[in-house]
Amino acid sequence: MEMSSATSRTESRSNATSKLQQVTAASSKSKGMRRYLFMFWALLGPGFLAALADNDAGGVISYTATGAQFGIGLFVPLVLCLAVLTFTVQEMSMRLSAVTQEGFSRLAHRRYGRFWGIYHVATLAFENLLTLVTEFIGMSAGLGMLGIPMWLSDLLCLGFVISFVVFTGYFTKERIALLIGALNVVFFIVAGMTHPSFAALTRAFTTWPVPPSMHADVIWYVIATVGNAIAPWMIFFQGSGAIDKGVSARELKLGRIDTAFGCLMQVIVAAAIIVCGAALYGHVQDVSNLGPSDLIRGFNHTVGHLGAALFGIGLFDAGFLAAITVSLSSSWSIAELLGWSKSLNDSVREAPKFYAIYAGSLVVAAIVILIPHLPLNFISIVTQVIGGVLMTPLLVFLVLMTSDKKLMGSYRTPLWGCLWGWAMVVLLIALTVATLVQTVLGL
Repeated sequence: MEMSSATSRTESRSNATSKLQQVTAASSKSKGMRRYLFMFWALLGPGFLAALADNDAGGVISYTATGAQFGIGLFVPLVLCLAVLTFTVQEMSMRLSAVTQEGFSRLAHRRYGRFWGIYHVATLAFENLLTLVTEFIGMSAGLGMLGIPMWLSDLLCLGFVISFVVFTGYFTKERIALLIGALNVVFFIVAGMTHPSFAALTRAFTTWPVPPSMHADVIWYVIATVGNAIAPWMIFFQGSGAIDKGVSARELKLGRIDTAFGCLMQVIVAAAIIVCGAALYGHVQDVSNLGPSDLIRGFNHTVGHLGAALFGIGLFDAGFLAAITVSLSSSWSIAELLGWSKSLNDSVREAPKFYAIYAGSLVVAAIVILIPHLPLNFISIVTQVIGGVLMTPLLVFLVLMTSDKKLMGSYRTPLWGCLWGWAMVVLLIALTVATLVQTVLGL
């Protein structure tokens, strides 16, 4: 009875005019630049949020450590090149959900059997929980700049992220998340405060230099940088978010613009974070074991208290946005597989299990970081390895389903797109194997 009720609500929403369609229709009445700005603001959503939230607290720490280890060099232009990789994956996820109006977990369950449906959801939930732990570590470290004790910072972060669900409707929640994401601008400010050498930046794009003493470590950081570009939760969040927003096959062009802009901004912000980290080059020791508090203290010595405070705000913001999106990806995928109500347009009373998963995962992560002597670096490594292992079958199924004519019709992936998709699968398998080897050798 519950499943049929949830299904009927989903069908009624898909038949009704979505908020996206209402806004785009209203914008058509405007003229000139105002019309285009209004349209651009309306279309931003799942693609932009999924990509920007990929610069989560763990990603910020990783990019900063990369800059501190290598300075301005190879990794600034490398990270910009990864926009194509991220866009390919996210566009397939958006197109699959927009055309079928089903999320990834339900499609995998229906087409490939119960095992794969449960596998994707179970491994995603576990990896997301580990990821949320890193988000709370980053958020708490950011608030720690204000002198707030760890336990209180943790509690405040939990309250902030859970309070997100009290707002009404998908569109409102999406706009709030976009405003949170806009705070990423602080990384550009901190990067400017470091007074980066424009000569070094130019040389980075022309020669992709690596310090001679760091040649032995560069492979590991390349693996980590490429691994940061895509994460399993992004596929689930983008697909389900597109459905909730009201994106259908008619809005594929708008969905692609949203996704492309998000992927572009993600790598630009990541490059700015690496530039920030380059200010610590030669000023910090044992970079691979630095935590968020260590990095903030390093900025306090190199760019002053204001720069350190702004970086702390950016770290908190990155964890805040990622905590929302990662938790929602778990809620959407589990609720969809089990046939529960799963829309952000539903209130807590209408979709209690959906919101219970969202809040429950956050509570568990908030409790975990209070455990004394928590092996933070080990958790980060395990999260990365699990993410790589999970992404391989995800990409395989994503390429298969988006290239299936019976499922996608005229919206299926063309031959060249399929070849590029399979090339990414091979690349990811190679990166996963390399990560496992590096992890085993490093233990």
